[in-house]
Amino acid sequence: MEAKIALTGNPNSGKTTLFNELTGARQHVGNYPGVTVEKKEGTYIHNGDKIHVVDLPGTYSLTAYSEEEVVARDFLVNENPDVVIDIVDAANLERNLYLAIQFLEMGVPVCIALNMIDAAKSRGVEINAERLSTLLGNPVIPTIARTGKGKKELITAAVKMAQERERKDPLKISYGDDLDEAILEMEKAIKTSNFLTDTYQARWVALKYLENDKQILSKGKGINPSVSARLEEIVEKVSLHLQRTLNIYPEAMIADQRYGYINSIIKQGVIQHKYDQNRLYTSDKIDKVVTNRFLGPIIMIAVLIALYQFTFTYSEVPVGWFESFFGWLGDTASAHLPDGLLKSLVVSGVIDGVGGVLGFVPLIMFMFLGIALLEDSGYLARVAFMLDRVFRTFGLHGSSVMAYIVSGGIAGGCAVPGVMATRTLKSPRERLATLLTVPFMSCGAKLPVFVLLIAAFFAKNEATIMLAITLISWAGALLVAKFLRVTIIKGESTPFVMELPPYRLPTFKGLAIHTWERTWQYIKKAGTVILGISIILWAMMTFPGLPGSRVQEFDNMRETVKVAAGETAVRELEASREETKLSGQSEALQNQLIIIDGKEAEEGLRNSVAGRMGIALEGVSKWAGFDWRTNIALVGGFAAKEVVVSTLGTAYSLGEVDPEETGSLSETLANTPGWSPLVALSLIIFTVFYAPCFVTVVMIVRESGSWKWGVFSMAFNTVLALVLATLVFQIGSIMGILVS
Repeated sequence: MEAKIALTGNPNSGKTTLFNELTGARQHVGNYPGVTVEKKEGTYIHNGDKIHVVDLPGTYSLTAYSEEEVVARDFLVNENPDVVIDIVDAANLERNLYLAIQFLEMGVPVCIALNMIDAAKSRGVEINAERLSTLLGNPVIPTIARTGKGKKELITAAVKMAQERERKDPLKISYGDDLDEAILEMEKAIKTSNFLTDTYQARWVALKYLENDKQILSKGKGINPSVSARLEEIVEKVSLHLQRTLNIYPEAMIADQRYGYINSIIKQGVIQHKYDQNRLYTSDKIDKVVTNRFLGPIIMIAVLIALYQFTFTYSEVPVGWFESFFGWLGDTASAHLPDGLLKSLVVSGVIDGVGGVLGFVPLIMFMFLGIALLEDSGYLARVAFMLDRVFRTFGLHGSSVMAYIVSGGIAGGCAVPGVMATRTLKSPRERLATLLTVPFMSCGAKLPVFVLLIAAFFAKNEATIMLAITLISWAGALLVAKFLRVTIIKGESTPFVMELPPYRLPTFKGLAIHTWERTWQYIKKAGTVILGISIILWAMMTFPGLPGSRVQEFDNMRETVKVAAGETAVRELEASREETKLSGQSEALQNQLIIIDGKEAEEGLRNSVAGRMGIALEGVSKWAGFDWRTNIALVGGFAAKEVVVSTLGTAYSLGEVDPEETGSLSETLANTPGWSPLVALSLIIFTVFYAPCFVTVVMIVRESGSWKWGVFSMAFNTVLALVLATLVFQIGSIMGILVS
C-alpha cells in the first residue's frame, strides 16, 4: 500500500532530524504554491510499503498567526494525509502537547512520537508512554530521532492507523460555561447553514471565530457574510462578558483551558520526576558560561574565528584542485576550439565565468558544514539570545537575530530566507527595519568575492579578515537599523521571549544532509542563474567590438614587428609548440605579439557595451578606487553577487594586457597594476553594503507589500556603499602618503 504521512511539531522538537532519518537522500525541497514557505517531501519504504512523508513547517499552534501555521493547517485540511505524526519533545511535554490537542480537536488521525526520550531521562523525567496513549486515545511511541531509535515502531503504528482509516470523533474540551454556551449557539448556526462544514468541523470553526483567526474570518465573510456576521456578534457578546467578569479574552481563556486539560492528563501517572525538578540541568550549566554577560561574547568571537580558520585551512587543497581543473578545462577548450566567437564564449564566458564561482564549492561546503554543526548543536539559538540585548539598543526585536543569522550573519547564508524569516516579527516597524538591513549580512553569494580578495591581498590573515568583515556587516546593519528606526520607521521596540533548545550532539547524517542541501543550492545557482548572467555579460563585454580600421591597425603592428624580427624568427615561432625552446629573437617576437594581442583585447573590451558603461561610471567610482573593469563586475552583481567573481574572471580573460600571466583570478588581481590591498578593502566594504541581489529585492517587495521599499533598498544601500568605500579608499590613501 501507499500512505501519505505528515510530520509536524514544535520548532526544536527534532522534527527535521526524524524526517532526514526517514527519507535520507530520497527527499526534495521546494515551496508551497503561492507562498515562500519551504516544502520538504520524501519517501520511506516500510515492509514493502511506500510511505510518502511530508515535513510540515514547525509551529506551536494551528491558529493562523504566521504563514507557517496557515500552511500546516491548510495541508492537513486540503491534502487530507492518512496520518499525522506529531513529534513531541519529551523533556517539555506540557508545552508540546498543546499542538497535539489541537490536532485532536480537528479530528485528525494523530500518532505521537515522544522524541528525545533520552534527554528527558537525563533530566530525571520518566514518561509512561502507554498511560499517555490510553488517556489521549492515540498511539504514543518513544523515539530518539538522532539515532533512529523507535523509528520502525513509529512508522508501524502510523501505517496501522492509515490502514484502519478510522476517523475518531474530534476531541471536545470544556472551555467554561460562558464559552461552552457560545460554542453551542455558534455550532447550531454553522450546521443549519452548512457554513464551511464541507471543509471543517462545525465546533472547530466556532473555536476559530472565538480565537479571532484571520484566515477563517476572511473565508467566512467571503462565503456567507450574514452567517459570519452572526458568529462575530456572538463572539463580541461573550468577549464583553468575559472582560467584565474575568478580565480575559476568549482566545486566552481557550489557551488556559487547553493547558488545564493537558495538565490533568500529565497528573494521571504520565510523568514521574526522579530528581528535584528545580535542579540545574546540563544545558543550563553550560549556559551559565556560554551566555554569560562577559564570557559569552568572547566565546562567540572565538567560535567564529575557529569556524573561519577551519574553513580556510581545510578547504585550501580542494579549492586548489578545482582551480586546476577549470584551468585545465580552459586550456583544453582553447587548444581544440578554432579562434572566434564560439571559443571566446566557451572559454571566457562559460569556463572563466562559471568556473570562477564553482571553484569555491569546497570552501562553501566547509563553511556550511561548520554552520550546520553550530545550528544543530543548539549554539546558534544562544547567539540569538545574547545578541538580543544589543538589538534592543538599536530599535530591533530579538527575533531579528535569527533573520540576520539565516541571511549569513556568520557567513554562508542567504538574504532571501533571511527576509522571509522576518515574518515571525509581530511589529510591522521592527519587521520592516529588519528586512531592509538583513541584506548587509555576509551571505553565501558575497563569500566568493571576499575569499577572492582575501586570497589575493590578505592571505596571511584570512580568518582574521573574515571575522572583521562579519563584524563590519553586523555593525553596519545595526547602525542603519537604528538610523531607520529614529527617522522613517519610528516606533517602540516590543519585548522578546525565545526558546533555548537543549544542547544536542549533531548526527553525521543530519550534518551531511544540511550541508549538501545548501551546497547543492549554490551549485544549481551557478549552473543556471550565474551561467545565464555570465553569457549575457560576455556578450556585453564582446560586442560591438573594434571597428575595422582599428583591427587593421593592430594587424599592421603585428606585421611590422614580424618584419623587424626577420623571416627566420617568424618561421621558428609558427612551427614551434609550447614545449619547444625558442631562440632569443623568436622569444622576443612572441612577447611582442602577446603584448599587441593583449592591447587589442583590452581595446575591444573598452569599446564593448559593458566597457563603455564601466568607463562612464569611472567618474564616480574612481574616488573609491574602482576602475572600469571592476565597475562592469559590480553592475553584474546587481543580479547576483556571485557574478562579481565570474565577471572579473571574464573581464580579465577578455582584456588581459599580458595573457601569459596565467594562474588563478586572485593571482591575476594581485599582479595587476592599479590593484592593491587598499583597493581590495574598499571593494570588500562596497560589496558588504551595496544593493541586494535582484531576487532579494523581489522578496523585500513581497514581504513589505510595496515596491517603494525594494527601490529604496537598492538606492539607499548603493549610495551608502559608495560613500563608505570612498571614505575607506581616500582615508587609506592619505594615510599611505603620510606614512611614506
